[in-house]
Amino acid sequence: MSTRIYHNPRCSKSRQTLSIIEETGEDVDIIEYLQDGPSLEELDELCTLLGAEPLEIMRTHEERFKELGLSKKDERSREDWLQLMIENPILIERPIVVRGEKAVLGRPPENVFEILS
Repeated sequence: MSTRIYHNPRCSKSRQTLSIIEETGEDVDIIEYLQDGPSLEELDELCTLLGAEPLEIMRTHEERFKELGLSKKDERSREDWLQLMIENPILIERPIVVRGEKAVLGRPPENVFEILS
């Protein structure tokens, strides 16, 4: 079974998480989501696998969040929050690691052990 990581190579937590996966010898598909972002359906599935609402995997302290005039208290639909992340992938929390039907957020990087064999 392969492991998929939504990765930002400029992020230290993302690099640390990827390193943990590689050290286990797991096959890993690296998706640099800032260049090749997920579709709306894919991002919705990631939220489901994480057991999280879109706002819970959004980088609300990111400058772009402020530039867009967003607030965690905004009344928006699930699809609206997902669409904001599709249009602004920098707002997606990273890294997200998926293996089979399980996913974790690599913050802290050691969370990845929950889904690795």
